[in-house]
Order: sequence, then C-alpha cells, then structure tokens
Amino acid sequence: MSSFIVQALLGRDLTIFGDGEQTRSFCYVDDLVEGFHRFMSTSSDVTGPINIGNPQEFTVRHLAEKVITLTGSRSKVIHRPLPPDDPRQRRPDISKASELMDWIPKVQLEEGLRRTIPYFESLLAKGNVANAVSV
Repeated sequence: MSSFIVQALLGRDLTIFGDGEQTRSFCYVDDLVEGFHRFMSTSSDVTGPINIGNPQEFTVRHLAEKVITLTGSRSKVIHRPLPPDDPRQRRPDISKASELMDWIPKVQLEEGLRRTIPYFESLLAKGNVANAVSV
C-alpha cells in the first residue's frame, strides 16, 4: 500500500504484478494495535495463534485505483509479471479474535487510506523521499 501511495504522490505509474485480480486484506494500524492489546489482556488460558487483520478483501487493482483517486494523481497502472509464489488470495480468519477477545477491525480501507496518505505527503513535503519510499 505504501508503495502505491508514494508512487501516486510522485506522479509515477503504479506497478501491479500480474493482472491485479489477486486479493489482499488491509488492516489499519490502530486496529492491529487494539487487537494486540486485547490479546495481551486475555487470561492465560487463551492461547494462539489468533489471527488479527481485516477479512474484507480487495483486488490489488481496486487498491491502486482507490489510491489514484484519493491522491488526485494522474498516475497510470502498469503491469509486471506475477512472481510464481505470489498468492491469489490473502484473507485472515478472525473468528477466534472476534469470539475470544470481542475484537473486529473498525477502520475500513478508504478511511485508512484517507488517514495514511497525509503521512506520506508530509514525508515527501519535507524532502524525505528516501524514508517515504523505504516504508
């Protein structure tokens, strides 16, 4: 996600590997921290693994297009060959987290992007391109 945001803010083309139809799930950091906190606060009889993430799936293409829209970029999407080990789907099963810790993510993709884009804008505005690109 950070690569797409930085590429869009710099007016560069966004690189998608494969056709972009592979799905990913994105969980905003505040939700992850809340999930970790709740897990650490459970009784000792609650053991892992417990998946923490956002089960809502989006195609990589959808993410790229959403980033372009929200940044107001004129970037285009370009395709590169899909690495052979790239999974077609990534979607966590958070049923244990929901059941044992009463936890579900609250921040949805668009809201998370709206909160994240200004962070990268500020890095780039400070001339901190190296840090923005390395995230």
